[in-house]
Amino acid sequence: MLREAQAMAQVAGLPDALARLVAARGVTLDGLDSFLEPRLRDLMPDPDALTDMPRAVETLAGAIERRERIAIFGDYDVDGACSSALLGSYLSALGVAFEIYIPDRIFEGYGPNVEAVRQLAGAGARLLVTVDCGSTSFAPLAEARGLGLETVVLDHHQVGDRLPETGGLVNPNRQDDLSGLNNLCAAGVVFVTLVALNRRLRSGGLFADRPEPDLLSALDLVALATVADVVPLQGLNRAFVRQGLKVMRARQRPGLSALMDVAKLNRPIEPYHLGFLLGPRINAGGRIGNAALGARLLMSADPAECAVIAAELERLNRERQAAEQIMVEEAIAQAEAQQGPGEAEVKRSVIVTGSADWHPGIVGLVASRLKERFGRPAFAFAFSGEGEMTTGAGSGRSVPGVDLGSAVRAAVETGLLVKGGGHAMAAGATIDPARVKEFEDFLSGRLSTDVAAASAGDALMIDALLTIPGATVSLVRELERAGPFGQGNPEPVFAFADVRLVECLEVGSGGHLRLKLKAGDAVLGAVAFRAAGQPIGQFLKAHLDRLIHVAGTLSLDHYGGRERLSLRVVDVAAG
Repeated sequence: MLREAQAMAQVAGLPDALARLVAARGVTLDGLDSFLEPRLRDLMPDPDALTDMPRAVETLAGAIERRERIAIFGDYDVDGACSSALLGSYLSALGVAFEIYIPDRIFEGYGPNVEAVRQLAGAGARLLVTVDCGSTSFAPLAEARGLGLETVVLDHHQVGDRLPETGGLVNPNRQDDLSGLNNLCAAGVVFVTLVALNRRLRSGGLFADRPEPDLLSALDLVALATVADVVPLQGLNRAFVRQGLKVMRARQRPGLSALMDVAKLNRPIEPYHLGFLLGPRINAGGRIGNAALGARLLMSADPAECAVIAAELERLNRERQAAEQIMVEEAIAQAEAQQGPGEAEVKRSVIVTGSADWHPGIVGLVASRLKERFGRPAFAFAFSGEGEMTTGAGSGRSVPGVDLGSAVRAAVETGLLVKGGGHAMAAGATIDPARVKEFEDFLSGRLSTDVAAASAGDALMIDALLTIPGATVSLVRELERAGPFGQGNPEPVFAFADVRLVECLEVGSGGHLRLKLKAGDAVLGAVAFRAAGQPIGQFLKAHLDRLIHVAGTLSLDHYGGRERLSLRVVDVAAG
């Protein structure tokens, strides 16, 4: 790695810090240009490499050329909203009649359902396109065919060998797909499909007397979905996010512009903002409000309407945050009680919690917090109903190296779950509450080896040791060339040894700690997110005005219109 970094510094003229970082990411000198400047024209595959793409495109093109009404059925999360808006915007540019249908998370659940299909058919739809769902929707898609609707599925969730009958099922995670694009989110799949569809419509002469839809202007939606769905930022996904951020910074989409305003995002937008500011607000509609709000916001060209929707999503997000805080505290208490009183107690490899008092739209966030807190896969269930009609709707989150989605599918196949599915890092399930303990045992037995291996390798990887004077704005600017950072391409982590903690204040309502670190006369501002009351927060408050070691990621803070350096703390140790 050191030799590769030296070659990059000498041959390509990279700054030493950037060369070391890129080499640590496994990039070679030959692949340097494509890594630092990921271009769609270089990384975009032939769409037909995806299994069933030609058939799906022909079905879509036929409906468009016949000017048939098209129904888009999307998921209620960010990826589903972006996927729906992507396809809807394309059809709108062609003047094709369409309707977007986003199911209610609580009353309808995930994916298409028979009643919704009947409703869409009754409204005149002749083609049903499911985005970010549909790969295992056998009964609803069969109902659609029975009602005379053609069907196309554009999805990315893991599936088994058996697939529903459709007019084209494009999913890079289907068993017979050899495209190598299995890391795409659903919006990425939709975008690649639109590239193929555009090519087909061009060859059919549709654009002889009309302009082609501007696909590149839609990359802001692909970037948002890619980051929010936490898929690896590698290969094509890096190009999507890099180019999508450029589109987003121009603020040409009224819905995203309005969302940035309510989030008080008035600085250059980065992947972090997509995952932690914009994504959660769009998700809030699907979690505890009107699930269609996100897609409506992203589709609207009316700034006034966008402002109203964005304000409602902001209100729902604040409501979600308050409910989440209570649920997380209860879930942590449950998880700690499950672990036994002593350190010597053998800890469970998977955490499963649940309550009848929890909101089903927030259990995924609870599972994520449990995963972060305990470093293991976690599930959270919300129970509802009475007596034998009680059911549990749950969501799970995993750690790298542990495929939760395949374990959930296996539980469905054994009859342990009513239904379930997902991908490696996240999954959903519906369960009979009486079988929760059995489900926990099933997951623990199936995943214990992988969890143990993941835990053994769960050391914090440090990219470099820095001093406070060495942490500069110019260093951050240099390292940004290795971005975008996220899943699969993590932000560089720096360690600061023997710095004095001179300030530790709790700020905001999320339990964040604002810190001030000092070495000699040099001072560095830092923040420890959601650390109050947690082990890191307790350590920091106990070590005020003492020397400590700190590890974290550097970023540029534009608060108050001034640019300054800030450290996001990820770990601490005694000096």
